[in-house]
Amino acid sequence: MLLTYKENVHSTQMYIPLKPLFSRHKGIGVQFTDEPTGALDSKAARMLLESFERLNWSMEATILMVTHDAFTASYADRILFIKDGKIFNELVKGKDSRKVFFNKIIEVVTLLGGELNDVI
Repeated sequence: MLLTYKENVHSTQMYIPLKPLFSRHKGIGVQFTDEPTGALDSKAARMLLESFERLNWSMEATILMVTHDAFTASYADRILFIKDGKIFNELVKGKDSRKVFFNKIIEVVTLLGGELNDVI
């Protein structure tokens, strides 16, 4: 995979050519991403996430994304929350809007921090 950098007036952004990322082998396309929007500004992050959505639909590519960001996670169809090395919860978007799904994500994230007895 080739990563290059583009300079702009405000910041340095990573430019990732998407076509080589989504190779298809015998009809199966899987993309693994770890914090894909972590170093991007909000506009570039949204563009990348929208590209992932289009590629998921048009190429039937499976995208496995690791993120700590609820906004980024809200672009997914299914989320597995992991706590202490175990699956803590699962959310499936279904027919929910992204905004409704985002709010459900926030509800689960608030529970991830600790137990009710941990609150002072």
